Amino acid sequence: MRVAIIGSGPAGFYAAEALLRRTDVKVDVDVFDRLPTPYGLVRGGVAPDHQKIKSVARVFAATAARPSFRFLGNVRLGGDVTVEDLRRHYHQIVYATGNEADRRLGIPGEGIERCTPASVFVGWYNGHPDYRRARIDLSVRRVAVVGNGNVAVDVARILLRSRAELERTDIAAHALEALRESRVEEVFLLGRRGPEQAAFTPGELKELGHLEDADPVVDPAALEGCGPGEPGGNLELLRSFAARPLRPGRKRLHLRFLVSPTAILADADAGGGVAALELERNRLERRPDGSVVARGTGEKERLEVGLVFPAVGYAADPIPGVPHDAKARLIANRDGRVVDPATGQAVPGEYVVGWARTGPQGLIGEHKRASAQVVAHMIADGTGLDARALPPREAIDGLLRERGVKLVSFQDWKQLDDVEVARGARRGAPRDKIVDVDAMLAILAPAQ
Repeated sequence: MRVAIIGSGPAGFYAAEALLRRTDVKVDVDVFDRLPTPYGLVRGGVAPDHQKIKSVARVFAATAARPSFRFLGNVRLGGDVTVEDLRRHYHQIVYATGNEADRRLGIPGEGIERCTPASVFVGWYNGHPDYRRARIDLSVRRVAVVGNGNVAVDVARILLRSRAELERTDIAAHALEALRESRVEEVFLLGRRGPEQAAFTPGELKELGHLEDADPVVDPAALEGCGPGEPGGNLELLRSFAARPLRPGRKRLHLRFLVSPTAILADADAGGGVAALELERNRLERRPDGSVVARGTGEKERLEVGLVFPAVGYAADPIPGVPHDAKARLIANRDGRVVDPATGQAVPGEYVVGWARTGPQGLIGEHKRASAQVVAHMIADGTGLDARALPPREAIDGLLRERGVKLVSFQDWKQLDDVEVARGARRGAPRDKIVDVDAMLAILAPAQ
């Protein structure tokens, strides 16, 4: 059986591994990515100071070394190759395209200068080619990060890391240079619900207490009425932050709860960029099912900041030819089987894994089990599929080259990897990323 996986992030690689481990059916797997580089969010989303998490790439490289695996990078679905092309060349298709769009706050002023989605900032400091030219103005003193998830914590932490801390990471060179000159002194991490409902994990939160040049600030009153919490959990950590003395001359990270931005206010005297956030204070209400929801009280305040990073989640934009659930902003599916959103009927031979299936939830390791469950559906549904005659496996390569696509193999990626690691060694970092696709292809040109 021949399978195309679209997207080479964790969910895509875990699906490939689950397929290639099967002993009941022989499977050839071709993994496509629109970039010349594999690994998806491991490369372009995981914070540069989280090298231990990035080490999962070694597991994916072992999958790529299997003889029945191929990587076809620099191929865009809906542009270079269509869904119909894939249906002709493969028995089954797995979409592992993730969530590349951001969710918006939906408040007045969101589009003004210096209000930048966290997804753009994350892509910028991680050297993602889509965001290498993003304009990030770090000349302001105070920044607001709207959200209480791990991405929001990542953004706050990168803003407050010292130069020495950043230099030891694989942060993109252009971001390192800009952050060296940053004038940011205070960051406000804003959550609409209370401390007990915060979505960040204790591991991420704990790091905020170990920054070389910044201290977390928590108002003890914000923790009043909260339960005891779990040992080592968020509440215990927040209480420790509230009790610790602040070091003189350090930057500050204010963790605030029960506030929602209602408007982003512009500075009429400074080019119309962000001047402040209008915040509404919230209270918690318990629903009949036991869940907790934040409700506005009508009490407003003005928070003076010069830069806003909304970090309220990711979503999937439509891909030409792929069924899309417009309401959930996901690939339309039922338990990983792609469905026609109009009829609810399964699309034969098409599946979805990862965030494109569920939305932005779950840590990287959790997708291993989820992808394996979808692969189990594929095998159960695939009886007799491999009897359908297909063109030779390499026919897709020829089709793409006829269309002017410069294919990038996993061997090509390893060449780029060696270049990046060598560049990083010169500054004492794990790697120095190549952030331009044309530059990547130019390095590979002699071998192509």
